[in-house]
Amino acid sequence: MKWKKIDIETTTDAEDIIIAELEDFGVEGIEISDNIPISEEDRKRMFIDILPEVNENDKTAHVTFYAEENADLSGKLAQIKEMLARISQFVDAGSCRVTEGETEDKDWINNWKEFFKPFRVADDIVIKPSWETLEDTEPGDIVVEIDPGTAFGTGSHETTRLCIANIRKYLKNGASVLDAGTGSGILSIIAKKLGAGIVTGVDIDPNAVKTAEENTELNGIKSDSDVTSPGFFTNAWRKSENRIDYITGNILEDAALRGKLGKYDMVVANILADVIIPLSGVVRECLRENGVFISSGIINTKEDDVRESLVKNGFKIAGIARMGDWVSFIAI
Repeated sequence: MKWKKIDIETTTDAEDIIIAELEDFGVEGIEISDNIPISEEDRKRMFIDILPEVNENDKTAHVTFYAEENADLSGKLAQIKEMLARISQFVDAGSCRVTEGETEDKDWINNWKEFFKPFRVADDIVIKPSWETLEDTEPGDIVVEIDPGTAFGTGSHETTRLCIANIRKYLKNGASVLDAGTGSGILSIIAKKLGAGIVTGVDIDPNAVKTAEENTELNGIKSDSDVTSPGFFTNAWRKSENRIDYITGNILEDAALRGKLGKYDMVVANILADVIIPLSGVVRECLRENGVFISSGIINTKEDDVRESLVKNGFKIAGIARMGDWVSFIAI
């Protein structure tokens, strides 16, 4: 389906007024494009390490909205142009140029799948999108099927590759693993396929937990997120069953959840430096004695900050791995 696209070129000084006026006209789904930098508060809430570069001296802004292809906008556009002329009398509204165009309704959620093909994340570990056919395999290959959906984690990013390499290096057969920020579940699944015993994935996003469960089932492993029964985490049968359990929660902020999870031989956190730094202060609660804490998702400009926080919280740095601009710490 095609849509009419209406773009108003204005300034950052006038964009809020224009948006309010458009909403009064019944316009919905308004998009804003400008050069206003992300605030520190927003950066922390969004967990962004690398901020987009913007030219703060450029005060140009674009306010855009859409309408159905057969919609008659002549009356509304006349109103909009009158409104722009009016507000230009008391605020710098820029050119106020109104441009009409067309755009197609595309399946943005799924179009990226065209570019996600099977690939080797290690010599004998192959990541296979669930919708692809795999032909090039070798005897002994570990094949992991993934459909990340809207969750983070296809295995292609350097941060995930670093985690996978470190899991392989430090995981002992039958060891328990906690995947903090499990995303698509890829690290939990690989840990299980590499011989882990009890594996638990935790994520603050219930959609990620749902995706992780689906991916786990794709790989012939049982999954469960109904883990609220008393004593669940101490049940011995979890060690023998081919299963991964997932929980929606925030282990950084929820001390009760950390207590319920118990202790693991390995904790893996492929998140971001700004989460790993405070996590290093509480993750000991989930680690057994001599347990290993693998952290990744750390941009190299934050390497010193993460190292300092780990040491400050009593960890010994057992190893550091790097790939591109990214860093992974192995701490004990």
